[in-house]
Amino acid sequence: MPLPTTEKYPAFTRFLWWLATAEKELLAGTAIDSNRYSIVGMTVLATWCFATLAWTYFFSTVTANSWWAIPLGIFMGFIILTIDRALIKSINRQISKQWLPVFFRIILAGVIGLFMAQPALLYLFKKEIQQQIVIDNTGKQIANSRQVDSLYSKRKNELIAQKTGIQLAIANRFNIVNKARENFLAESDGSGGTGKVGIKAIALAKRNEYQKLDADYQQFVATNQPKIAVIDEELMEVEAAIKKDQSSFKQYYNEGFLTQVEALQHLLKDHPALQYRYYLLVAILLLIELMPITAKLLLPIGTYDEKVQLREALEKEVATSDIEREKEIIQLYNRLAMDNDKEIITAFFAMNKEDRLVKIKKMGAQWKENDNQSFEQLSKKMKQEILSHPIV
Repeated sequence: MPLPTTEKYPAFTRFLWWLATAEKELLAGTAIDSNRYSIVGMTVLATWCFATLAWTYFFSTVTANSWWAIPLGIFMGFIILTIDRALIKSINRQISKQWLPVFFRIILAGVIGLFMAQPALLYLFKKEIQQQIVIDNTGKQIANSRQVDSLYSKRKNELIAQKTGIQLAIANRFNIVNKARENFLAESDGSGGTGKVGIKAIALAKRNEYQKLDADYQQFVATNQPKIAVIDEELMEVEAAIKKDQSSFKQYYNEGFLTQVEALQHLLKDHPALQYRYYLLVAILLLIELMPITAKLLLPIGTYDEKVQLREALEKEVATSDIEREKEIIQLYNRLAMDNDKEIITAFFAMNKEDRLVKIKKMGAQWKENDNQSFEQLSKKMKQEILSHPIV
């Protein structure tokens, strides 16, 4: 019986049937089931478009060239379409006890839907996420500054301690020199010491002491000032290294997919009011991925499914019949070929029987005339030249 033609149906309808993995030749002529599978095809089309858009946005966040996101998104959308069609095609509600494979297909669709929901949610909360990324980057910068400071703090504190020690020693010596100077001046003008005005022996002694201390102080300063300069230079190098590390850390700031996901998680943690809307959107977007399987499971079994079962049974029966027919032909051919070969071989041996007997008699006469030839040699010669050998 020829299958109904599908040319009278619009091309878009036939395309929807293809999305729903329906055999259009069997679906043609079924008014109710054709509409059912058009609905299933529409759900697959919606999921396909959603997956393409979601993956395109995802790749736009992880690729340097945003134009690459379009072909990559189309490619991943096609993969999702292929998976959905495979899941729909593998569901057969006329087979009992198939809840486990159906459950597995739902889990697979759920995992895909959850992943596809992330890019969509990132797009919907884009403004809030951008603000949170700034806050997160500021926190990361502060934490990195503390970490860098702690990394260089030991050496930095050592240098500061060395510089402080030298400066303290210089200040102490300066105070000693200044005290000696004050004593000398007080002795000279009579405001202190012995109270006598003028340069006397005691004043001279104090002046000599002051000059000696001042000379030692100047020598000490001249000796330690280069050390302070070296310490200051190394401190500048440490500060430069700290600024360089902090500047290098800023280069890793980005607005990539993982950064946006992290910002979204922080938003959910810090804003309980956002959690309800977030989970509601996740459920809605998850249902979009589950639509094709849900539609296939919920729609009732119609005449198309019966046609599929009958057509598959018919094709199995035809395939079995063809194999049995081919087997019988091969067996008949082999049987007739064997009978024919038997007749030919029988005629061949009958035709050559007389010639072989003559040859045997001739070989026997030669053996009688030749006394040097033994019977074993004659027997061997007959086997080689006259008697038949088995075919291997």
